[in-house]
Amino acid sequence: MRCALLPLLLSMATPAAAAQHWNVDAAKSKLGFTVPWGGQPFNGVFRSWKADIDFDPADLAHSRAEITIDTGSEASGDSETDDGIKGAEGFATSQFPKAVFRTATFMHRNGNQYVATGTLSIKGISKNITLPFTLTLSGNTAHVVGHAQVIRTDFKVGTGEWAKPDPVAPAVTVNVDLTATKG
Repeated sequence: MRCALLPLLLSMATPAAAAQHWNVDAAKSKLGFTVPWGGQPFNGVFRSWKADIDFDPADLAHSRAEITIDTGSEASGDSETDDGIKGAEGFATSQFPKAVFRTATFMHRNGNQYVATGTLSIKGISKNITLPFTLTLSGNTAHVVGHAQVIRTDFKVGTGEWAKPDPVAPAVTVNVDLTATKG
């Protein structure tokens, strides 16, 4: 009897819901950071990264995102500083070429305001972070702008002489500006 019921139960099972997949337009998107350095904002961007995003504002429970960043693609326009940021006391890109942000949950605040919570992994160290963002939907296009605060020393970014809070502040703002289309 059990054997006869199993196929029937399996045929009645509904497939798991899935949120809409989005393809990020790299030419219209930017991922970077700002950190106070010597009392002035220092801005860097990552020129190479990938985003795997499934998101539906009506189905946040099944929404997810994974962003993989090539830390060696960091650029600020100051090659000497960039070399230091990529070096052993910074991202240590030869040993840790990727940083990854994986969402755990999405939450709707109000209007077009959301919060993604997840894990950011840099240099083999993982920390939970929150990323508040604004979502603007227009037809099949989504525009996301968000900012997350991280403490660089939690990830051992800025060791040795750079571990001190002067001249480089420990608090870093991660800046996200993504444009994507339904895929």
